[in-house]
Order: sequence, then C-alpha cells, then structure tokens
Amino acid sequence: MMNTQVTTRVNGVNVDQLVATVQAIQEKPEIARFQFRAQNEWIDGGHSRTTIQGFYGAGQEDESRSQPFVLEGDEPPVLLGGNAGPNAVEAILHALASCLAVGFVYNAAAQGITVESLNFDLEGDLDLQAFLGLSEDVRPGFENIRLTYRVKSDAPREKIEALCDYVQRTSPVLDMLRNPVPVSVALAD
Repeated sequence: MMNTQVTTRVNGVNVDQLVATVQAIQEKPEIARFQFRAQNEWIDGGHSRTTIQGFYGAGQEDESRSQPFVLEGDEPPVLLGGNAGPNAVEAILHALASCLAVGFVYNAAAQGITVESLNFDLEGDLDLQAFLGLSEDVRPGFENIRLTYRVKSDAPREKIEALCDYVQRTSPVLDMLRNPVPVSVALAD
C-alpha cells in the first residue's frame, strides 16, 4: 500500500508548511530575522523607479526571485507629476492593506476559517503645507488613516472581529505606522 501525504490548504495557504515554519522559529528564533532591501532611481520630475529582488531571511540570502519586482512611483498632474505610478503615500496605503490581508488570510487558515473574499477600503488625510515648507504646525505625513474591511467567511462575526484584532497586533506595517521607527539617512561617498 502506497503512503501519500495530503497537504492541508485553507484560503490558498499551505497550513502544514505554516505550522512547520512556526515550529522551526520556536526551536531556532534566529531564523526569524529578515532584512528586506529596495533600490530606487529617480527618472524625471516626480517619477522614480524602485527595484526589489534579494533579501536575507531564514538564516541565508534568498535567491528565489529570478527577476526583480519593479515599482513605479510618481505624482498626479495636480502635484506636478505624470501619473507613471502611485505616489509614495498611496504606496503606504497599499503596503498596509497588503500586510493586513496576508496576516488575516494566514491566521484565518491557521484557525481553520475559510475566507471566500476579503476587501479593504483605505483613506488617508494629508495636508501638503508641511511638505511644501509652508507650515511647521502640521505634520508632513498622514494625519490619519481610515480602513474599512469586508469579509465573506464561514466564521461568525465575533470570530472575525477577534481575528482582525489579532492581525492588527501582529502586522509589521501597521506597527511601523503606529510606532516611530529609527531611520538613518546618509549621503554615500
């Protein structure tokens, strides 16, 4: 008789691999340390291009990406750009939604919750006076961000709300937005 192993998949997530990853990190916490990198090049006007490929994680340099991801950044015409891509603050909204979606779906899968659909609507309010050097009384970044989510799932509302609370506590991007992160800036030689 042949022994075949069946992979448990929930929401497109390999739950067996997820559990194994958590166990491996519990046994060897240093493999949880990652370093992500990006390179950006100014193109013209408000347009710049970021490439993302290699990173360090799980105790080694990752080489799984044969081609870099290329992200275009620009401004809309009202902000003197050419709409070659979203602007940087819109990219932050994307990063937040993407991080929360991954956390929600992975944790739902780990709990055996089937998610049929998940959608986020995000809005961020920003006053350009600080960016333009016209005021020191307002901050240059978002004043606030509002996020609304919709979930179609087999779980009751209370379980979905508890899951969302947990995801908020464990989201790297939400943590970076809610808490100051040391950032060093240096001119290269």
